[in-house]
Amino acid sequence: MSDAPEVPVAPEVRQPVVTPVRVVIALCLVAPFVAMLWVSSYAKADPTFIGIPFFYWYQMLWVLISTALTMIAYQLWQRDQRARKALKEGASR
Repeated sequence: MSDAPEVPVAPEVRQPVVTPVRVVIALCLVAPFVAMLWVSSYAKADPTFIGIPFFYWYQMLWVLISTALTMIAYQLWQRDQRARKALKEGASR
């Protein structure tokens, strides 16, 4: 047998599944669906933008907004995963 002292093992700390960051991520991903499914809010021709009816340019605008929101959600998710990994590694030491 060895004479080395035993290192106490810290109990595993469970992190909450629902956090404010994850709520923001969910909102970023759900917002485009809500905007596009609420058809009565944009089912009209006026106002026009450079001759394009509102119905069309509103949807094209949401393509850009959806891209930005997805990029934000992805960055937040990556940051959240790095923080969780750091906490897990820190707790295991």
